[in-house]
Amino acid sequence: MSSYSKDVDAYIAKAEDFAKPILEHLRKVVHDACPDVEEKMRWSFPHFDYKGIMLSMASFREHCTFNFWKQAIIDDPEGLFSDSDEAMGSFGRIRKRSDLPSVKVLKAYIKEAMRLNDEGISVPRKKPAGKKRPVKVPDYFASALKKNRKAQKAFDAFSPSHRREYIEWITEAKQEATRQKRMTTALEWLSEGKSRNWKYEK
Repeated sequence: MSSYSKDVDAYIAKAEDFAKPILEHLRKVVHDACPDVEEKMRWSFPHFDYKGIMLSMASFREHCTFNFWKQAIIDDPEGLFSDSDEAMGSFGRIRKRSDLPSVKVLKAYIKEAMRLNDEGISVPRKKPAGKKRPVKVPDYFASALKKNRKAQKAFDAFSPSHRREYIEWITEAKQEATRQKRMTTALEWLSEGKSRNWKYEK
């Protein structure tokens, strides 16, 4: 039996007007696809649990996000995750319901996420490589951090490995437009105190 949370009710009620119908829609689809789902608030935004964390959703000033916890190993027949590295959620920045896949497709992806949790399949952890030299913060990223005090404070407080994850992600972008998008996302996450791979942390 589905479990609804009053905290999630309150989260949706406080969301921007454009975001409310998107969040309500996602919530309904998740409950319809997974009758045994439980709602919980983690890191100040809604999560959907089914034999462990399965999904999450969040709203911001101008967009919403929807994230599959095990996106790295989930079957993606529609190729919907191809550009997800540029934004926090699995489907990128959601500004209207039409930015989402159809209900049928969305439910199919949720069923696949359920299967992974049913079978206890976890996202493989990367094996640590040999000792790495410190990574220099690029001037353009250092300049962007200086303009965002919250992001700068979080970045400075992170361990060297967490800082490296952000720097490598940004500097490995092959195109300038991609680099700029990653910097924007990095500043957004850092402002919220999140590490580069926060989606997979428990």
